[in-house]
Amino acid sequence: VQLQASGGGSVQSGGSLRLSCAASGLTLSSATIAWFRQAPGKEREFVAAITRSSGDTNYADYVKGRFTISGDNAKNTVYLQMNSLKSEDTAVYYCALNPSGRYASRDQYRYRYWGQGTLVTVSS
Repeated sequence: VQLQASGGGSVQSGGSLRLSCAASGLTLSSATIAWFRQAPGKEREFVAAITRSSGDTNYADYVKGRFTISGDNAKNTVYLQMNSLKSEDTAVYYCALNPSGRYASRDQYRYRYWGQGTLVTVSS
């Protein structure tokens, strides 16, 4: 199983970006996929998760209302739409997958597979 994260870049505060997480070797339709992020000097933190079979989603409070996680079964890809970006959203964003996840967990240790990360930089 491989996860390829993409879509990061530099944007001004208030702007938008859409991250993509493309999977190979496993069908996302039965998995739980999450996004985590890690800012310089900080621990990795949960951002959002989705359980594809049920559509259940979970968001960290600091992104709720600004970020949206969704999936495209045909493309075997999960997206993270990020709007109203703030400087504190600057981080490397990682997608992660739990092949048998039944709910959209915030616990990074429940995710078995990880993508390589994509850098998001928000300037004020």
